[in-house]
Amino acid sequence: MPAGEAFERRFWAAGIRRLAGVDEVGRGPLAGPVVAAAVILSPERPIPGLDDSKRLSPKRREALYGRILEAALAVAVGRATAAEIDRLGIVPATRLAMRRALWGLAPAPEAVLVDALPVEAGVPETVLLHGDRRSISIAAASIVAKVVRDRWMEAWGRVYPAFGFERHRGYGTKEHRERLERFGPTPLHRRTFLSFLASAPAGETGSRGRERA
Repeated sequence: MPAGEAFERRFWAAGIRRLAGVDEVGRGPLAGPVVAAAVILSPERPIPGLDDSKRLSPKRREALYGRILEAALAVAVGRATAAEIDRLGIVPATRLAMRRALWGLAPAPEAVLVDALPVEAGVPETVLLHGDRRSISIAAASIVAKVVRDRWMEAWGRVYPAFGFERHRGYGTKEHRERLERFGPTPLHRRTFLSFLASAPAGETGSRGRERA
């Protein structure tokens, strides 16, 4: 079932048209940035099929990504690097990526819908648990963030071909852990996460790969 749009309709009916949905991807991987997207949808240009990016096939995500770029009033992406994640911690770094996405929107949003984690960017916001399934704006942001991050990791896979980033996107799969043991970390790796990896059972870290879909 596609994401709901009751929240959007409520804001639009109140005269708030610049409503941004914000979501992130990449909190769990051992390598690569956490990426956030912010999307302001147009009430006049609906996009059928918007849903949580994890419930969509790669082909469907790519198709919707193109449609979002065509139909949305504004789209922006922000990221926090592995070095920023190590310095700040994953939650503050995620919030930083989300703020960067919001700050990149033109026109600026009047209100924000965000999935689970408050952005605290100085704009009125509504925090929704499972927001990427309850809000088409957040669903659109989840799709943009996922497609952009996957493309970045595919590009890094060409820079570091021994690691297979294009396959696991930096998540803690068995293949990734084996390559880490053999070759050591790259500048893309989150050193604080690798410290956790050294002390955690393989099954625990490997479970993070579930987010890759």
